[in-house]
Amino acid sequence: MTPPVPARRGEVATFLVLTFALSGIFYAIVLRAGTLAVGGGLVTVGLMWCPGIAALATVAWFRRSLRGLGWKARPWRFWLWGYLAPVVYASVVYGLVWGTGLGTINQEVADILFGPKFWRIVPGTILGCAFALGEEIGWRGFLTPRLHAAYGFVRSSLLTGAIWAVWHYPLLLGADYNAGTPWWFGLSCFTVMVIGISFLYAWMRLVSNSVWPAMLLHASHNVWIQGFFDPLTADTGPTEWWIGEFGAGLALVAIPVAWVGWSLWRRSSVSADA
Repeated sequence: MTPPVPARRGEVATFLVLTFALSGIFYAIVLRAGTLAVGGGLVTVGLMWCPGIAALATVAWFRRSLRGLGWKARPWRFWLWGYLAPVVYASVVYGLVWGTGLGTINQEVADILFGPKFWRIVPGTILGCAFALGEEIGWRGFLTPRLHAAYGFVRSSLLTGAIWAVWHYPLLLGADYNAGTPWWFGLSCFTVMVIGISFLYAWMRLVSNSVWPAMLLHASHNVWIQGFFDPLTADTGPTEWWIGEFGAGLALVAIPVAWVGWSLWRRSSVSADA
């Protein structure tokens, strides 16, 4: 389990200022173009690495070392948790959507996804890890253990999730990172989802003492939801209100996911104290 990492005076503030200052460069490019696809998507990759670069710069300045960001690779079981968790909670949401008629399976897309191209999920996840690592070095590698040392598990999970969500807001409000629903609805659902799953991220990071499972969880979430379940679902009218990162489905399922993360943390804490 990750030992407490108390933040040195000004350390968290420096990280946040650097993160949003660096991100501002990429926000400006994306907002001007109105799309995340600007620059062939490379601008978005640069944006995703801003929290990681800010974290690396902050610990190098305050601690003269890059240790303490969770570089440990083991235990491997957390990697499995990281990969499978999004598959489980997304399957629940989309299974209910298809079963209730809130959406239906797009047969043409299904024929493609379940054919030979289905295996593109594997390289997609690997590539997604390279992108997600930038965010996770910042949010989970740096921020989570420091906020946890100051505020405990629940409040640090809420704070990290809220900051993570707000960091996305310019893209939700000024670009095409949305599902077409009213901005207030998409923003609310996205915020609840991100804060909810942050409890699972925090448990994995603090118990495994590793940033890698969080990286894999992030990449798996993006690939399975954005690259598999969303295109597999055809619109029946209310569909966009229920699916994706801006729909009510993932927001609602994120609440029990938060409870699972909290429960696992309590169990891990009891085991560590025994």
